[in-house]
Amino acid sequence: MQSFRTEIENPIVEKDIIELEKKIRLFKEGRIADEGFRSLRLARGIYGQRQQGVQMIRIKLPYGKVTSKQLLRISDVSDEYSTGRLHITTRQDIQIHYVSLDDTPELWAKLEQDDITLREACGNTVRNVTASETAGIDVNEPFDVTPYAHAAFEFFLRNPICQEMGRKFKMSFSSSDADTALSYIHDLGFIPKIKDGERGFKVMLGGGLGSQPRNADIIYEFLPTYKIIPLIESVLRIFDRHGERARRMKARMKFLIKDEGLDKFLELVEAEQKALAHQEYHIPVQEETIKVSQAEVPQVTIDDENAYKSWRALNVIPQKQDGLYAVGIKVKLGDFYTDKARKLAALIRDYAADELRFSLRQNILIRHVREDLLPYFYQELKALDFVDAGYNATTDITACPGTDTCNLGIASSTGMADALEEVLYKEYPQYINNQDIAIKISGCMNACGQHNMAHIGFQGMSIRTKDKLVAPAVQVLLGGGVLGNGEGRFADKVIKLPSKRGPQALRLILDDFEANANPGESFLDYYDRQDGQKYFYNFLVSLSDTDNLQPNDFIDWGNTDEYKQEVGVGECAGVVIDLVATLLLEAKEKVDKADEAFEAGRFADAIYYAYTGQVNAAKALLLSEDKKTNSQANIINLFDETFIETNKIELPTNVRFSDFIYEINKNEPNQEFATTYISQTKAFFNTIEVFRSRELVYANN
Repeated sequence: MQSFRTEIENPIVEKDIIELEKKIRLFKEGRIADEGFRSLRLARGIYGQRQQGVQMIRIKLPYGKVTSKQLLRISDVSDEYSTGRLHITTRQDIQIHYVSLDDTPELWAKLEQDDITLREACGNTVRNVTASETAGIDVNEPFDVTPYAHAAFEFFLRNPICQEMGRKFKMSFSSSDADTALSYIHDLGFIPKIKDGERGFKVMLGGGLGSQPRNADIIYEFLPTYKIIPLIESVLRIFDRHGERARRMKARMKFLIKDEGLDKFLELVEAEQKALAHQEYHIPVQEETIKVSQAEVPQVTIDDENAYKSWRALNVIPQKQDGLYAVGIKVKLGDFYTDKARKLAALIRDYAADELRFSLRQNILIRHVREDLLPYFYQELKALDFVDAGYNATTDITACPGTDTCNLGIASSTGMADALEEVLYKEYPQYINNQDIAIKISGCMNACGQHNMAHIGFQGMSIRTKDKLVAPAVQVLLGGGVLGNGEGRFADKVIKLPSKRGPQALRLILDDFEANANPGESFLDYYDRQDGQKYFYNFLVSLSDTDNLQPNDFIDWGNTDEYKQEVGVGECAGVVIDLVATLLLEAKEKVDKADEAFEAGRFADAIYYAYTGQVNAAKALLLSEDKKTNSQANIINLFDETFIETNKIELPTNVRFSDFIYEINKNEPNQEFATTYISQTKAFFNTIEVFRSRELVYANN
């Protein structure tokens, strides 16, 4: 694996990849347990698939932006190490599947040659920072949020405060009050505002989907832009310290806020301010210089003028920049192949501004296209079969991979989406131009397909008959949607029925809407007026009868074999069962990183590395005593109760563990405090090692 060591210019990235290679080797040699290795692997974008022996690789693309060189690089990697298929996620990432674990360091190294990372694309980290794909071109935006989204991405990448949290953490930046980046379902969501000529954000905290969706709370109607990075860091520090770690399903930010109460949580956030390296963080912003292509217009032949006019009406968006347009490409289920990706790369390089963005609805948006080049774009995209009408429309169904590759998949979401799209195009063509109704499908309750925020949603599950046979099924959900400016609503669970009856359920819902909606009435208003759940349950209930199932009902969409429910261990949350030895090893690594950060003058980072090293070491000893821990704060308190108050351990400073570890948020992160804190940490480790060695001797005698 020598090649990447000479090709990567950034020593931090090079070290990261070498570390991954080393840990893979130790894992293969049986020197690191699978549970201990999983955390590191996931935090580097390497996710176990449903299929044994291969990995899904998630490529982290902040706010979905990609240049032609980057798209070509991703295509090269997919062709060499995978199948040539690229999958756009609902977080604007790209995933490739069926990759050998042994190939991942070299794959990552090749991506980094064009500034593309895998770091923190999965696992208990800050996930990809998303933003409206129209940011910077939106005619309704107060200002371009792209620089702020990028600053958040850069600041927290490899940041020690968010490497091993209890669960993942998600952020979004919407371009306007339309809230197309869905702030209300994020741990932190930002909506741009201008107040008295100053830029700032409305800030939303603690939203989420999953089995218990929650609307985010408004914590600021206006926060100046220079305050957003300190706020994010404070929130992350509190989440890291107090967030649940033992019960995976309760480990998200929304549950911590519920347990603590919003006011108490914000008090903790405020109290953390002193520990920050930056009380203000000014993000340099310059108006984007758009390098629009000056290419001459190639000769174009439009065979069907009506088709061209329809495409332009439905898939082309006027930008706020005069004379420029964005071209939306509907990518069915977010899947496309490298042959098309390469041609797209050439197209945006030569005839646009060398940029496209992947969208939250798993599509592609080409930006900065001159009006006189639109016919040429239509011609070239038509040759790629990329001019399907319905960008962001009802026919543009969102679906997660489901049982295709995901361990947690219960029913086929992609197969269902295929079936529903066919119904819409053949029987309801009027919905090709409808952007008021969104249909979304998830293969399980985790809502990667965002089913519970859709107007019409489907969640994969199974159903058992009285003969104890199991068939694929879906939960039908209705009435969700984005309301704008940080407000949204979640769909109601209406009825559970066999998957093969999903298309008929869609027909009944749309037929009733068309028959009974008032002129100009939205789907949500119609849903509310019809008394919601009860009304729809009554006319869908006949589809839920399992006494009349046919053999075909036991075969899931897109499959030929009879359905078997096979749910593995999900990795989307980075489930880790820490072993004592592994924790102590990781704790020592944290102290080494504290020394490195100190030498580099990054005192706040050095202090936080020392803090997490102490927590890991304390947890290791508690596990050796069979004590259950569920948060860092709980670990700290329990260590005092178990070891200090019982006099099993006497610390060098002759104080409680909590007294000196919590010095982290009582002091400014300067060189003097960092020196003292790291010194105390090393003394703590010496005490721990002496105690652990003595206990092992007793255990072996």
